[in-house]
Amino acid sequence: MPQANQQPIPSVWTRPRRQREPLTRERIVAEAVQLLDAEGIEALSMRSLGNRLNAGATSIYRHVANRDELIELVVDEVYGELHIPAAADQSQWRTAAAEAANSLRAMALRHPWVASVLGQVGLSHLGPNVMQMSDQMLAIFETAGFPAHETDRVMSTVVAYVIGVATSEAAYLSMIARSGSTEREWVDSLRPALEEATRDHPRLAEGHAAQRDKDPGKVRDETFDYGLQCTLDGLEVRLARNAAA
Repeated sequence: MPQANQQPIPSVWTRPRRQREPLTRERIVAEAVQLLDAEGIEALSMRSLGNRLNAGATSIYRHVANRDELIELVVDEVYGELHIPAAADQSQWRTAAAEAANSLRAMALRHPWVASVLGQVGLSHLGPNVMQMSDQMLAIFETAGFPAHETDRVMSTVVAYVIGVATSEAAYLSMIARSGSTEREWVDSLRPALEEATRDHPRLAEGHAAQRDKDPGKVRDETFDYGLQCTLDGLEVRLARNAAA
């Protein structure tokens, strides 16, 4: 039986919601996502959010206890954008896993602030959208043939790859956006300095020369897919070992 003085777990997902009020949790979260997309994580505060909502911070606190809870909510909100397909049978698991991974990457690039807060979102796994994503991805790896005690580790491996790459991409694209240039313009402007810097490094020079006329966005897509396919290759080897054991 719970102790009378037991403290509640500090997470937005463990508190009851307030109902039938003009300022709803959904409206607060939607506005917070827009603020984050426009101005970044540094701009997020209860005061700035209240200004956008024409509401006092006190009104927001009736629905969200603090900034940490707000971050939990906005992270779960954008995870709701993911499309995680089902694998119809074992032969389709790689296709489904790759589609899920690309959906996760696309979400992280649409919302470049999300990668920077994933380490501070508390009990994010209790969010309904994160739980749905996890359950659907686990189903893919279950269909692939991984035993139940491995599916969570397989999912974590794929997600870690995606978020690791997307974090670097998001930072890079945010830097370009702040410059006011397009990615193509940014890459072209750096070419003289890059050619000078790689003059004494022939392998680097050759690699950069090979990509000179390529669309930089396409290069990023190809690089991401190469790493993803290598990750899935490794998982496929694991599957074969499990089957042979």
